Amino acid sequence: MTPPAAASAAAIRTDEPTTDPAAASAAAADSQAPAPTGLPGNGDDDPDERTAADDPAAPGRSHASHPSPTATLSATSSARPLSFPTGARFTRPGGMFSSLRVRNYRYYFAGQVVSNTGTWMQRIAQDWLVLSLTGSPLAVGITTAMQFLPMLLLGLFGGVLADRMPKRRLLIYTQGAMGLLAAGLAVLTVGGVVTPYYVYGFALLLGLVTVVDNPTRQAFVSEMVGPKDLANAVSLNAANFQTARLVGPAVAGLLIAAVGSGWAFAVNALSFAAVIGGLLAMRESELRPTDPIAREKGQLREGLRYVKERPELLWPMVLAGFIGTFGFNFPTLLSGFAYDTFKVGAGQYGLLNTAMAVGSLAGALLAARRGAPRLRRLVAAALGFGVLEMVAAFAPGYWTFAVLLTLIGVCGLSFNTSVNSMLQLATDPEMRGRVMGLLMLVFTGGTPIGAPIVGWVTASYGPRLGLLACGLVSALAAGAVGLVLARSADLRVRFDLHPGRGGRVVAFVPRTVATPKSALVPAC
Repeated sequence: MTPPAAASAAAIRTDEPTTDPAAASAAAADSQAPAPTGLPGNGDDDPDERTAADDPAAPGRSHASHPSPTATLSATSSARPLSFPTGARFTRPGGMFSSLRVRNYRYYFAGQVVSNTGTWMQRIAQDWLVLSLTGSPLAVGITTAMQFLPMLLLGLFGGVLADRMPKRRLLIYTQGAMGLLAAGLAVLTVGGVVTPYYVYGFALLLGLVTVVDNPTRQAFVSEMVGPKDLANAVSLNAANFQTARLVGPAVAGLLIAAVGSGWAFAVNALSFAAVIGGLLAMRESELRPTDPIAREKGQLREGLRYVKERPELLWPMVLAGFIGTFGFNFPTLLSGFAYDTFKVGAGQYGLLNTAMAVGSLAGALLAARRGAPRLRRLVAAALGFGVLEMVAAFAPGYWTFAVLLTLIGVCGLSFNTSVNSMLQLATDPEMRGRVMGLLMLVFTGGTPIGAPIVGWVTASYGPRLGLLACGLVSALAAGAVGLVLARSADLRVRFDLHPGRGGRVVAFVPRTVATPKSALVPAC
């Protein structure tokens, strides 16, 4: 059954002539009313009701009948209005865990529960190992930089490779490579021959594999669940990761204290078997694979041009870059607040990280319940994230700061899931790997740039001013990008202090209102 919003849009199209006076009146009324979801859309029918010929991602669909993005780039950028995914077009309410009804996704989700826990164990064990070998926090920072530097330098190439190869097979390769790296580090550590330089090398190799793994994993979600449940699956993936963030460090601490860091690496190596097993157990006939693109010159530039010509992709990505580079610098900031501002020990410092993880988990579950991403939700989450950071900078006490961190986690994860699913839904399937590679580049690749800046501000002027600056940059970026997107979609911001029942205080509404032809006829 088509949702009411989609049915009304599909039944009456204002760009086609009509001879029915009743239909014409309804069309005029619809043109004066704001969009039902608060976002412009093209009113396509529910994806489940499309034929294989209408679905470019359907199995067996050849590119002969579906023009390439290069051939239609200039035409689409000038001919079509700015559009965003809408709730009527892409999703139907299905509950907080609706994507788990898909068998292949259940296997993937279960494998990620185990693997994400192992990944967090390795993160804690790796930092502790470097600190115990060198006694220097700088060495820990170098290890982190070595792991994130490949994403900054090569992130776009990983997206191109994700579009060139079958994503399920590529994930089996990358997950296997990560498992082998963890096993190698475990052997060196348990054998007592590990040195900081070995750890730096393994961190760099892990970063190189992550360059390919990250965009491939992001793009593969749509091949498992399809557009209807994509937003829900992205949110559940985030909830999965945040749950592991709560469990993994605790298990790693116990394991390190009992038998040492090397065995934490060994457990992580074994955890990748769960992911690979889930990928192998999937039913290939139930996937929605995108045909891999042939290797050609200029595909990297094609991906950049594709994003540049589409404001619905470009500006959310710009916002993600600002927030990822400056807003998400919590390792530096939280340590400063714990040791310099509130004068607490390691236990209380750990509680601050736990508070943020709890908020992030709550934000992911709320996003899974809401469904489709929307423009106002994306901008509101980013703006709330920045404002809460500024408020937290003036927190008078430790527990007030911890509560605010929980709220910051809710807004931060809401933004992450919204921008991820919005970009995937707005991207052509054959370009999805490159678009997600660029998103990973701007969101996580900016860490080597933003972290030293935030660290310098924090060291020179204190953690309160450092957090205030991060929040201010995030809030200003959210406001600016929100206005640019609204203008691109011919919307304006409406403030209504008395919205009434079901209304909104702040809403995006059409900038111009169509005038019915009858209103142009002089009265007799």
